[in-house]
Amino acid sequence: MHKDVVKLLKKRAKGFLEGARERLNAGDYDVSCFMAEQSAQLYLKALILELSGEVPRTHSIRQLLSILSTLLKKKIEFDRKSLIFLESAYINARYLTLTYDREDAELAISTAEEVIKLADRACKEKT
Repeated sequence: MHKDVVKLLKKRAKGFLEGARERLNAGDYDVSCFMAEQSAQLYLKALILELSGEVPRTHSIRQLLSILSTLLKKKIEFDRKSLIFLESAYINARYLTLTYDREDAELAISTAEEVIKLADRACKEKT
């Protein structure tokens, strides 16, 4: 059962990342930032589910990385400011009047891509 959910969450995460790139190219930077954040969040939740059998009830990418780090018994480091920026897109792009520009969307996408690569690499080193 967990394997199917892990696979689904990873598929959705990849879809959000693809969608973030498409929205970037369409000039829809707010949605691009939001989708990049969703991609990283879902991917981390998939990895945590795979390792622990549970999906954490948080939206914080920093907390998700911390949980993953604890499960792997390995320190996972990432630029804190980039993570805070990506996390802010979860709320700001949906509910607030803050808007994002192309550079912001590119940063959000590259941060999400790096979070996913880093988490994958950490999990592979564990096995």
